[in-house]
Amino acid sequence: MVITSKGQVTIPQRIRNRYGLKPGTAVEFVAEGTKVLLRPAKDSRNPVDTWLKHATGAAKGKATTAQIMKLTRGED
Repeated sequence: MVITSKGQVTIPQRIRNRYGLKPGTAVEFVAEGTKVLLRPAKDSRNPVDTWLKHATGAAKGKATTAQIMKLTRGED
């Protein structure tokens, strides 16, 4: 592997798959002695914020909020 003039390197696909590194994953570099480790960055956000980020926009379709509420309440 070679570092580009912009400081970039390609992480091999098998490594990305094994460790769940997807596009947009925040990573950090950690110096340990003579080694440099790459790892997913620790998420400092509140767990509720993380859940909300993933849940926002999850419902797809043309149902209105009122129709969805009827379904969740078991109303016909």
